Amino acid sequence: MQDVATALTAYVEELTGLRPDPGEDLFAAGLLSSLYALQLVLFVETKFGVEVCDDDLDLANFRSVAAMEAFVAGKRSHTS
Repeated sequence: MQDVATALTAYVEELTGLRPDPGEDLFAAGLLSSLYALQLVLFVETKFGVEVCDDDLDLANFRSVAAMEAFVAGKRSHTS
């Protein structure tokens, strides 16, 4: 199975045409818009099999590849 950070990086690169650094703030850098954020939420849910609840829709969870990786790991640890 593809590593979470690798899959997220590839997806952000597919959306934006630019390869982000893991800790790069994707919104501050202007790489992501609110539309891309919704696409990221759907990608995270389908690719990693986690449910993103209303309470999870905090920008901090999706600000960077590293933040999304930590979010997925946290969700997975709560369901196992």
